[in-house]
Amino acid sequence: MKPVHQITHPFWLRLNHWINLIVVVIMVLSGWRIYNASPIFDFVFPKGITLGGWLGGALLWHFAAMWLLFLNGVMYLLLNIATGRFKARFYPLRPRDLIRDLIAALKGKLAHDTLTEYNAIQKLAYLFVIADVILLVMSGLVVWKPVQFPLLRELMGDYDSARIVHFFGMVALVLFFVVHVVMVALVPKTLILMIRGR
Repeated sequence: MKPVHQITHPFWLRLNHWINLIVVVIMVLSGWRIYNASPIFDFVFPKGITLGGWLGGALLWHFAAMWLLFLNGVMYLLLNIATGRFKARFYPLRPRDLIRDLIAALKGKLAHDTLTEYNAIQKLAYLFVIADVILLVMSGLVVWKPVQFPLLRELMGDYDSARIVHFFGMVALVLFFVVHVVMVALVPKTLILMIRGR
């Protein structure tokens, strides 16, 4: 019998994926409302696409979703490592494979014959988003509790730098989300796989 990671997306992975979708949407929309209360840059997000209604409400949504994101992320990493799926799906990631797949993608010829293996671009994108979420958690802790996390604050530069890191980490996550949705639209069988597991 083939290992589960070679023939299907196991239930725990699919559940984790859909929880992440909901949590990230809540965090981004509430984060935009929090940003509007004290903008870093010379713009604000339209109130109609923010969540929380006011700063206090947005903070409640953001912190509630924060714990779900953290717990879901830890479970994702632990289960991926424990089942061997992390190594099987994300490694090896070779520069020559990445260049080959990037050229194929730019030509519109990147194959998706099998969904049991990630191409090099997918491997890099998923590893990037894992690192980005970790950076968002660390910078978010500094923004939330700058006095309680002095080492993280120093690593980020200072409180204001942590806000900027957090903002651009959010931008990277939203861009990943948009590209991910576009790719699912181009290869719809990936959505079926993430729903049914096969």
